[in-house]
Amino acid sequence: MVRVLDTAALLMWPPEKLAGGVCAASQRDELERVDTSRAMLAETVDLTWQDVPSTWLAEARTVAAASGDLPRLSDVDLDVLALALGLSAVLVTDDFRLRNAFASVDGSVEAAGVKKRTNVWSWALRCTGCGATSPVNEDAHRSKRDAVGECRTCGSPLVLKRSRR
Repeated sequence: MVRVLDTAALLMWPPEKLAGGVCAASQRDELERVDTSRAMLAETVDLTWQDVPSTWLAEARTVAAASGDLPRLSDVDLDVLALALGLSAVLVTDDFRLRNAFASVDGSVEAAGVKKRTNVWSWALRCTGCGATSPVNEDAHRSKRDAVGECRTCGSPLVLKRSRR
């Protein structure tokens, strides 16, 4: 089975375990920024560095929006998710948001280093002013910490909150 490796696996796994994995081309720059020596090591391992077709990326955005994880995923995260979806691969990651989005469509996830989480969460946007909730859509603002939009009713910031099933 094909394995798509997130940057966590590239940073933590020994070279022999990385061999045969698939990575997004955008991960090269991320790996270089985080750990230059691991970036050099990754170049010596039998990895497939693949560009992400736009159709796969659009599917990844749709899946991540449906699970509510889109606002907290980086561009590289979306590329990794798109590869896992497009290749019907096992996703190797410790990133909870990536795991959650991929698992929401019954994708197979393998932990890179931490214990595998089995539950899948859903997320919704909630207004900090009036308390209105709405689903996360594909054009949601993406940021690791900031508000992810403004309420259409009262103009207050929207934040991500775990929704009840």
